[in-house]
Amino acid sequence: MNTLPRWADLVLLPVVSLLVALLAAGAVVALVGQDPWEVIQVLVHGAFGTARGFSYTLYYATTFVFTGLAVAVAFHGGLFNIGGEGQAIMGGLGTGLVALWWSAFLPAWLMLPIMMISGALFGMAWAAVPAYLQAYRGSHVVITTIMFNFIASSVLVYLLVNHLRPKGSMSVESAAFAPSAHLPAMHEALAWVGIDWPSSPLNLSVLLAALAAVAVYLFLWRTRAGYRLRAVGSSPSAAEYAGIKARHQVIIAMGISGALAGLVGMNEIAGVSGKLILEFVSGAGFTGIAVALMGRNHPLGIVLASLLFGALFQGGAEVAFEVQGFTRDMVVMLQGFIVLFSGAMTYVIAPLLARVLGWVMLPFASQAKAGVAHG
Repeated sequence: MNTLPRWADLVLLPVVSLLVALLAAGAVVALVGQDPWEVIQVLVHGAFGTARGFSYTLYYATTFVFTGLAVAVAFHGGLFNIGGEGQAIMGGLGTGLVALWWSAFLPAWLMLPIMMISGALFGMAWAAVPAYLQAYRGSHVVITTIMFNFIASSVLVYLLVNHLRPKGSMSVESAAFAPSAHLPAMHEALAWVGIDWPSSPLNLSVLLAALAAVAVYLFLWRTRAGYRLRAVGSSPSAAEYAGIKARHQVIIAMGISGALAGLVGMNEIAGVSGKLILEFVSGAGFTGIAVALMGRNHPLGIVLASLLFGALFQGGAEVAFEVQGFTRDMVVMLQGFIVLFSGAMTYVIAPLLARVLGWVMLPFASQAKAGVAHG
């Protein structure tokens, strides 16, 4: 049976899956009477062609990095965490609550780290309950995290409507934070060093996302704790035989996963809205599943897949605006094809790609064997 080498699984397979998805989506676009090439051109230019468009792409990608890493860490621990949506909501709630309580009298250098830690802890705590139920009560984490998504959304609505909304306001949102709770936007930060950059929602949490990706890589592949987590994810019974407590690793994997999802609040709450609002996650937790699948649950792949989905969100908005007759629903269709081919269809594409790669590499392997025999 042909199997893909590691480099092909991480790089080549996602690229091929993306190309197949684009071809399939292009065929559908052509069937509805649109020009696929025009759509792709507008999408790419809208996402990467201008500094402002690229900033929006990075802004969307930042959130997807957090939720994609959250899914990946749980996956390496043998868990399918689909509760990133709820964990991100609770993380944003934690980020916003400390800002409402303390931003009026704490300086930014102290307020912003407290907001980040609070968001991570709220997300971690929200993930810890399904983790405990999975590890010690046998309740499947997929079911419990689905339920916790709805509960988190309801908790946020209840608090905003009944406790956090300013008196007399009809908007379901909290009061604005004090300036010390504002995470600087990228154009503001670049202006400090004399670089002129167009304004956009992109903020310094993009650097936090990059650090999170590096930290996850170092933890999973360069520490003993990460090895123990991956060992349980590969074979819980073998890990138990080696002296690793699988139940503890379930708690650890879900805790880290929830903390990563909770950091979404730094991008959306501290970096953009400056107050607690409804729908600040907007499905990013579920998009993180697709990002992790396409990134093969590797931090580098997740960063690249996040850029792709960020480009789809930003470029798709430009396509819906610029291309006559191309609706937002068609953009969602394009995203759906990419999710399909990077997820379920990967298992169809991978064996075919391994076979083709074997044919391509066969002459080189034969030459190498001949060289060894001659030597």
